[in-house]
Amino acid sequence: MEKMRTHDNSAERRLEALFKSYRETCGAPEPGANFMPQVWEKIEARQSVFVFGRLTRAFVTAAMALSLAMAAYLALPGSAGSGFYSGSYVEALAVGDASEQLDYAEPAAPDDI
Repeated sequence: MEKMRTHDNSAERRLEALFKSYRETCGAPEPGANFMPQVWEKIEARQSVFVFGRLTRAFVTAAMALSLAMAAYLALPGSAGSGFYSGSYVEALAVGDASEQLDYAEPAAPDDI
């Protein structure tokens, strides 16, 4: 028990020495007529830096919401459009190439011959 008290006392002395050196190095802030306005200026200066961060977070949130909306639109059955890509690859092969279905085809020849 005696050993703990001496340990606590030495720790307290070191802590007090640390506080003393801190006070000597930094000095105590002296309150004056402009103390609170200066504090608020510092706070507002830091908040103005975070405006860009807020704007970035808003943009990322909007992009994420738009991406989720587009994914939901494409995931719903029948919403992918019944236009150009309505058939499968096998069906497209079965239809064949358009050049093979021509009724009349003439090879191109140069005029020099």
